Amino acid sequence: MNYRHAFHAGNFADVVKHAVLVRILAYLAKKEAPFRVLDTHAGAGLYDLHGEEARRTGEWEGGIGAVLAAELPPAVAGLLEPWLAVVRAVNPQAADDAMLAGALRRYPGSPLIAQALARPQDRLIFCETVEGVREALAESVGRDGRAKVLATDGWQALQAYLPPKERRGVVLIDPPFEQPGEFQRMAEGLIEAHRRWATGIYVLWYPIKDVRAVDAFRREIERARIPKTLNVQFDLRAVRQIDAMSGCGLIVVNPPFTLAEELRTVLGALTRVLATDGEGRLRMGWLTPER
Repeated sequence: MNYRHAFHAGNFADVVKHAVLVRILAYLAKKEAPFRVLDTHAGAGLYDLHGEEARRTGEWEGGIGAVLAAELPPAVAGLLEPWLAVVRAVNPQAADDAMLAGALRRYPGSPLIAQALARPQDRLIFCETVEGVREALAESVGRDGRAKVLATDGWQALQAYLPPKERRGVVLIDPPFEQPGEFQRMAEGLIEAHRRWATGIYVLWYPIKDVRAVDAFRREIERARIPKTLNVQFDLRAVRQIDAMSGCGLIVVNPPFTLAEELRTVLGALTRVLATDGEGRLRMGWLTPER
């Protein structure tokens, strides 16, 4: 499948991925010590929801559009606030959330979310090899001494930039799934990266389209016996063996101890907001628990 960011910006999968990312970043920011963010497939950073790619799919309407239109319980809204604050910041024409729901024009990708939540002492590395996209990312990030936008291949970056000198941080692996073998590369990349930096937080996003491929990927991760490996699966609708994308998942290694409970609150509520056939659900479980 092709999951290039520009076509799917702000859709349900972005909502899920960014809800997880902001809770991890919020946790890291509780301690004064600096942290590092490595985004291996960063994309353009900022997306025009009225541009050609986004208009072709219109997926954002069922994602961030649906979230903004929903009445979220206070606990859920509070946990999502760091993410929604970044969405507001890139849409300054909207005076409040009610107006934003009807006038949303731009959506921030993971680099801008990480940039917004990072502190002066933190450092950010964004990898993007596609020309044009990389230039757009550099423009979105702007002049920020904390951040580097690199043409480095994301898989090579796992070797080149780990372990970071900060010794704390998160690695986001979110490839576009344009090439065959992407699941295998993710598994191999995680295993090698964890060997180099066992204490880092790793977040691997994957689409649920071919159930057999997803199951094989998760079995490969299980066989690696990496401690504290959590699987989060968000089903948008009933899952079939091979179908249009019915959901997405995230493998989280070394999740903050608060994360699982926060995700039950946030993603459990979002299944009711985003599900398309009444059969959306959240499934979480340990592929490998803590030793």
